[in-house]
Amino acid sequence: MKNILIDIPTFPSLLSKLQKMPEVNVYLKNSPAEIPKDIHLFFGDNISKEIASNASLEFIQIGSVGFNQLYGLNLPQRGIRACNARGVFDSAIAEWNIAMMINLLRDMPQMFRHQQQGIWDRGARFQRELRGMTVGIWGYGGIGRATARLAKSFGLKVHVLVRNKIKPRHDIYQMPETGDPEGVLPDCVFTSGEEEDFLSQLDFLIVAVPQTPQTTDMIGEEQLQTLPRTAYILNPARGPIIQEEALLRALREGWIAGAALDTHYQYPMPPEHPLWHFPNVIMTPHISGSNSSTHYLERIWEIFLQNVQRFLNGESLLNEIPSEQL
Repeated sequence: MKNILIDIPTFPSLLSKLQKMPEVNVYLKNSPAEIPKDIHLFFGDNISKEIASNASLEFIQIGSVGFNQLYGLNLPQRGIRACNARGVFDSAIAEWNIAMMINLLRDMPQMFRHQQQGIWDRGARFQRELRGMTVGIWGYGGIGRATARLAKSFGLKVHVLVRNKIKPRHDIYQMPETGDPEGVLPDCVFTSGEEEDFLSQLDFLIVAVPQTPQTTDMIGEEQLQTLPRTAYILNPARGPIIQEEALLRALREGWIAGAALDTHYQYPMPPEHPLWHFPNVIMTPHISGSNSSTHYLERIWEIFLQNVQRFLNGESLLNEIPSEQL
């Protein structure tokens, strides 16, 4: 028998399924029931000293995509496996991407300003459509793949820029009927060294890479000037991937048509920051995907339930974090 300790809000129907598994005993951190000394599997984000030092611990499932809370625990050296919540926000962020493309293309912010002022303006700039346009996705992980699937349904051509080549993605959590697990949806794939060809053909550029030392400041003046002046840039990834001053200059001097930004350079962005005040910029407060979203709790419980069964069966786990990253 494996003892499971849960320190995360419960999703009742999935907790019930877990409790019915014959190979496990389930304990809730805040329940009055006595918690045994030996904990084999832990589900939660707050890794206490007691949990981290538990000699019986074999597996940790966290409810976040980022995993800094696991640094310094020497998990690989102790043979402890760990998985994150990668994939739970992909569909929500993909929907944000589609919504922002439509809002930017049809200049919905200006129409809303007209509404507030009672202005009747049926200009052609409010009547454009996505079909036939080209969206470029820089990075092709879960967010990129979920976006590609939705974009194709809107009749967009999908171009992708990746480091090497697109590979199938298995053992990564993905909701049914979403994304591109086999990597077959893009109309055109570019690899490192082909950035100019990739950027020069786009109507929209979506930043979909994680922020690392290699990707910080990755997009600067050269890349922004390579985009057509009619192109829009969307950043649901991390603010500093785009150089701040380069983005401001691109907007001021018209190198690009506009931007939608969900990730930023300061948290919160101060009200005096110039990005708030461009008429062709949509700013959202990092809500394209978050743990307040409708299905977040259910999805992280789905990952955990699948991983418990996989762990017990000796199978590969969903979203397992490579030991070299811990």
